[in-house]
Amino acid sequence: MKEDLIQYTLHLADNALILGQRNSEWCGHGPVLEQDIAITNISLDLIGQARNFYQYAAELKADGSTEDSLAYLRTEREFKNCLLAEQPNGDWAQTILRQFLFSNYQYLLYQQLQTRKDNPLAAIAEKSLKEVTYHLRWSSEWVIRLGDGTTESHQRISNAVDELWRYTGELFIPAGYEKEAGIDTSILKEPWLNKVKEIFDEATLSVPSKTFMQEGGKQGRHTEQLGYILTELQYLQRTYPGCEW
Repeated sequence: MKEDLIQYTLHLADNALILGQRNSEWCGHGPVLEQDIAITNISLDLIGQARNFYQYAAELKADGSTEDSLAYLRTEREFKNCLLAEQPNGDWAQTILRQFLFSNYQYLLYQQLQTRKDNPLAAIAEKSLKEVTYHLRWSSEWVIRLGDGTTESHQRISNAVDELWRYTGELFIPAGYEKEAGIDTSILKEPWLNKVKEIFDEATLSVPSKTFMQEGGKQGRHTEQLGYILTELQYLQRTYPGCEW
């Protein structure tokens, strides 16, 4: 049971870290200054969440692990983030849609985690929920703005839906460690889809049907994208072991 809780906590941390790292690639490259700052702040929020989860995982492991070693010294197969989080930024529309789909999921998940008897996870979820509420509102507004905007913006967000939808099914398929830790993400699918439909309707977008869903990230089977992310993320620590700012 303890090992399952460790793996689940690492899963939550990996999701936040990898998505935060992806979003940070926009720093200095946003379409306008205000949104450059917004996406950078969201990156910082996610990395802050990751730190809290990694610290708790290290405490549970009690083997000398630290938040840094768990982030910088694990291999691709040891990471348990969902495939959606590691997908490329693409254009602004793809980044926005990825954030919306994942923030919608995180919002519902953290609400569920708040009720856990496991106080550290509940406390992290409660603190993080305030941030995720903003992430969801911000990304929702952008999905609507792009979908119900110009012909060009509508086409770009439609392309993003076609590219990313295949990675959403995994969110609601519980891994073994999730089940053993008492987490059932399958019950989140209906409210998640309802929110997606609400926003897509305003954005004049269609929800895809009969899409083959990719999965495996929760078990450590990733796309090639994660390797590229970790190469950049872990370079300094692996080149200069123990280096600190």
